[in-house]
Amino acid sequence: MNLTELNVSPGAYLAPVFDWLNANLHGLFVAISHFVEAVLGAIEAALLLPPAWALIAVVCGLTAVFISLRNAVLAGVLLGFCWVSGFWAASMQTIALVSVAVLIAVAIAFPLGILAARVKRFDNAIGPVMNIMQTVPPWVYLIPAVIIFSLGKVPAIIATVIYGIPPMLRLTSLGFRQVPKDLLELGQATGAKPATILLKIELPSALPTLLVGLNQCILLSLAMVVLAGLVGAGGLGAEVTRGLTRMEMGLGLRAGLAIVAVALLLDRLSRGLLERRRGALPAH
Repeated sequence: MNLTELNVSPGAYLAPVFDWLNANLHGLFVAISHFVEAVLGAIEAALLLPPAWALIAVVCGLTAVFISLRNAVLAGVLLGFCWVSGFWAASMQTIALVSVAVLIAVAIAFPLGILAARVKRFDNAIGPVMNIMQTVPPWVYLIPAVIIFSLGKVPAIIATVIYGIPPMLRLTSLGFRQVPKDLLELGQATGAKPATILLKIELPSALPTLLVGLNQCILLSLAMVVLAGLVGAGGLGAEVTRGLTRMEMGLGLRAGLAIVAVALLLDRLSRGLLERRRGALPAH
């Protein structure tokens, strides 16, 4: 006997919860929507304001100065492909969506990961939650987000944030737990304050693991943003959806390759910035 035979639906129990949230917290959700839309709109406007060739030149120049010449060439090739493929605006919209979602996800996951590394009870409590969040199919996160925030870019970002938190939180916790104890003892012996130990000892030691977490967060967020094209998020996800619904193989292939280019671009720039900050990349 299953739930269908019993005429019981899990949605029947969840619907009153969402009704209560929409009735009592509508003002909060509207404020969140306006804030997210304002930040996202500002980033999109900044990316789309200059001509494509000018933005590519600026990105390549900044990458060469602050990261490396090799990454600058790679960024130019990837952005150039997005331009010549005809998906420049969609690519910039996707980059804006992923950037906002990753920033929010990291801002939430990073302190929670540090807390999980230091408080065993919190780590034990949040572990099953992370397991469930990583097991649930990604498109399921879109359903409650759409119910609360309606269609558009805001539910896409909210669902993307939720989907991107678990890998960053887990790897942050792992990275801080793997910090050598002798380094911590040395910092305490010298009379360093906890904030100094965090910034000067723990963070540099955990940085390689944090880079992996950031990489996973970016890639999962990008995958979620593509799925969010189904709910009107725009960007490259909308182009993939359009190619699928119209059965246009060429459109879907070009959009898919543009997504790969955006993924490589975000991964290399974020990894390069953090590694250069650590001093792992020499100047060219």
